Amino acid sequence: MKATLIKNGTVYAPEYLGEQDVLMIGSSIAKIEKEIPISGSVLDVEVINAKGKWVVPGLIDQHVHIIGGGGETGFASRTPELVLSAVIRAGVTTIVGLLGTDGATRHIESLYAKAKGLEEEGITTFIHTGSYSVPSVTLTGGITRDIMFIDKVIGVKVAISDHRDSNCTREELARMASEARVAGMLSGKPGMVHVHLGRGKDMLDMIMNIVENTDIPIDQFVPTHVTRTRELFEQAKQFAKMGGRIDITSFSELTPGSKFKPSQALAECIQDGVPIQNVTVSSDGNGSIPKYNNEGKIIGMSVGVLDASHLVLINLVKNEGVAVEQAIQFFTSNVARVLDIYPKKGCLQADSDADILIMDTDMKIETVFAKGNKMMEHGKVIVKGAFE
Repeated sequence: MKATLIKNGTVYAPEYLGEQDVLMIGSSIAKIEKEIPISGSVLDVEVINAKGKWVVPGLIDQHVHIIGGGGETGFASRTPELVLSAVIRAGVTTIVGLLGTDGATRHIESLYAKAKGLEEEGITTFIHTGSYSVPSVTLTGGITRDIMFIDKVIGVKVAISDHRDSNCTREELARMASEARVAGMLSGKPGMVHVHLGRGKDMLDMIMNIVENTDIPIDQFVPTHVTRTRELFEQAKQFAKMGGRIDITSFSELTPGSKFKPSQALAECIQDGVPIQNVTVSSDGNGSIPKYNNEGKIIGMSVGVLDASHLVLINLVKNEGVAVEQAIQFFTSNVARVLDIYPKKGCLQADSDADILIMDTDMKIETVFAKGNKMMEHGKVIVKGAFE
């Protein structure tokens, strides 16, 4: 059986473990110890000297448009499908695929097929049923059946407080959350409601109303894009302090002249006493990023990239002064707990999946392992998608 021994790396699991050896056998981590000898081993072991390097869990991205998104300015503005090398280059080893504005020319069937393909190529994938619209687009005809009977479906996506959403009612959103919750309980999945938030004036009000006036627990909802406006972010911090989970989108870290970067928002969460285990980061990768003028018309379009999350991590440590072991949680263990895959994912410990990054002290990603398979070496992607 294939085995790899990473020696003498500084391990953040994400907690700081100091200099350790990490042994991977097959797709899992076998052990992490100060010294792991290999003399006399019957295994064929590849040894990697990581002295002076950081060894951290692979990043988890819970919001990726793996079959593309967009379309807001016509058919030519539909963004392309994701390719494997873009995932590996970003240090991501687990992703959740979803639909966006377009639930007409994009389908859950295609989303599922793409997720299966990416998994065959080497990473771990999940998907959400639904899109912006209500009633939800599904594969089986219902949210409950999709979550219960389709292996990769772990929750449902919906949009609120956005001029592109379906203007669903409180009752419709509550019913959706109830269906997802029960389906998750019956199938052993999170059954989460992943909520796209726009810049609308209602912000999180509908979710807060449901939490306050029904028995649906607050952690059933995972609102994302919560830093679109200062007012929304202030409400989101309160939501997280109440026990809710909030997701910060990383793409604006790349926007020149951005007044409020995700790395700054994360540092603010720490400073304001927001429970950091309730805060995560995702990229909105491969989705369209429309730019609007003052009249609300789209005047430009870009595409989200998964790499933005890695940049947020770098800036969080280097510019905001957040400890490495704390910063990494937003991209690894916190996300894994939201997706109910911890400690299989999101940490480095015995029996966890061997999803591992080796970084230099400037936080440049040098090596990527996904389920024990080396996907990047010396900063170059060595495993690519079928048609790359």
